[in-house]
Amino acid sequence: MHLISSAYAQSLGGGTSMASLTQFAPLILIFGVFYFILIRPQQQKQKALKASVAAMKRGDRVITAGGILGTVQKLRDGTNEVEVEIAPNVRVVVLKETISSIVKPVAANDSKPVAVAPPSKVS
Repeated sequence: MHLISSAYAQSLGGGTSMASLTQFAPLILIFGVFYFILIRPQQQKQKALKASVAAMKRGDRVITAGGILGTVQKLRDGTNEVEVEIAPNVRVVVLKETISSIVKPVAANDSKPVAVAPPSKVS
């Protein structure tokens, strides 16, 4: 009486490593695509945000994770707290980790000139 089928026994002993590699190649390719399209740019964005929060100074305009826009009034030394003015004479204390972006003002002379299309000739 045979307890193991012959097909199962062949698959256990006769396989090559090249066949198993070709089975995992699509999975490795998909992971590589996800890494370069999704994971790596997100890591770079987080690294840039962390650097800009570390370089934050008084007077910078910030947006918190809750969507509150305010101006940095005081950086508390030795803590991760920042005092932000959200309205005239209204100040709140937020954690640096909750700052989602620092708003850079665009000066009037920094904007790109609008490209004007040449006039079309009407016959």
